[in-house]
Amino acid sequence: MEVVVVGAGIAGLSTAWSLAKRGHRVTLLEQGPIPNPLAASGDHHRIIRRAYPSGSGYGRAITEAYSAWEEMWADLGQCHYDHRGFACVSREPGDEAEDYLEGLKEGGFPFDLLTAEETASRWPFFDPATIRYAYFSEEGGALHCRRIANGLCEWLRANGADVREQARVVSVDADAGTVALADGETIRADRIVVTAGAWVTKLFPDLAGTLSTQRTAVVYLDPPADLKAAWERAPVILDVGGTVDGYIIPPSGGGGLKFGTGLHKKVNPDADADRAPRPEEGAQILSHFSPPMARLSEYTVLEVVTCAYTFTADERFFGMGKGKAIVVSACSGHGYKFGAAVGRRVADAVEDGDIARLHRWLRAEVA
Repeated sequence: MEVVVVGAGIAGLSTAWSLAKRGHRVTLLEQGPIPNPLAASGDHHRIIRRAYPSGSGYGRAITEAYSAWEEMWADLGQCHYDHRGFACVSREPGDEAEDYLEGLKEGGFPFDLLTAEETASRWPFFDPATIRYAYFSEEGGALHCRRIANGLCEWLRANGADVREQARVVSVDADAGTVALADGETIRADRIVVTAGAWVTKLFPDLAGTLSTQRTAVVYLDPPADLKAAWERAPVILDVGGTVDGYIIPPSGGGGLKFGTGLHKKVNPDADADRAPRPEEGAQILSHFSPPMARLSEYTVLEVVTCAYTFTADERFFGMGKGKAIVVSACSGHGYKFGAAVGRRVADAVEDGDIARLHRWLRAEVA
């Protein structure tokens, strides 16, 4: 089967990988370089973890994701996963960290519960006076996005896929099974998979009511000298409690210490617009982390990186079939960790045409 994949973020790369393994002829089109620094998958590192709120279904689905990553590492001949574990701190009853803890309990996943004092003793960058408790699980860490993208590109080219960078798609005719490029070329395929991230509504404007394109940003920091060693051995911090929706990734895989928060985002219908970071953004992002982080005034902002994501109202994956096309979008900035599994599932749908099952799996409604 001839398959065109539009977009070379983690979902597109993984779909191309899974299809090529099955013997399909794959053309992968990316509007920029691979990895594309403007894309959601283009940053240095992203979190993978077991924790999801109880009843969400994604705690179950992450088991399949881990299996898919292991399959990918075997093909690439190298593992791009820093298995350093993850931690959460709770600051208020019923906050997201507490929801995640209930999900771990529901799934029977292992964790260590720590008092505030034990937390600060283990990780001295926390202020124990501002937290209720913390917990740590070994089943998580950091995925190295740029290394994964480069490795998959090499593998795809070595296995016969046509991988094209700087190949911007301007339109998709789902009924005819054609893709038009900015340079005037038209490519015909048996099936088209669109994994264009925040640019998907440019190709399918009717999805703008379902998928909201939003601009976010993260900040890279240099910590105080006496805390550098603690950060080097720290787990990823999935949630810092309260209403911050904040996460932290320690230095790993060529990427530095990164802070990000769900509070720092805004609707941005054009993913290409307003991408330059503003001078004040680093300090704004950092301000959301005190409390529970200690001594933040001693951290130096090194870089602010903007990101563009699609968000859904219920923060779940989106998938649909349209003619010969399948459109897939990640779930509100939380999708990278499922990337390898998404690729396998989309490849299943390309082959068997069961878009309804793919949709249910993407929403974590079926195993």
